[in-house]
Amino acid sequence: MRKVPDEAVIGCVGELHVGTRGARGPGEAVVRVRGGTEAFLAWSEQPLPKGTRILVVESRGQRAVDVIAFPESTDPLDELDRL
Repeated sequence: MRKVPDEAVIGCVGELHVGTRGARGPGEAVVRVRGGTEAFLAWSEQPLPKGTRILVVESRGQRAVDVIAFPESTDPLDELDRL
């Protein structure tokens, strides 16, 4: 079966409900997407603890994503208020 990336999730913000383990394995993230929240397997280069706010940087298809830590004080939607 071919893995089809879910491009809608790229750039979305979420939170880790299960911490990632870097190269040792994924965690689980709940991501705000499509007007709600959805759970994804979350992979990161470095281990990230449970509760980390994350940004989805790539989709691996089949409900799996690559993530990075995303600073608490920054929300991409805040930029819209400045326009």
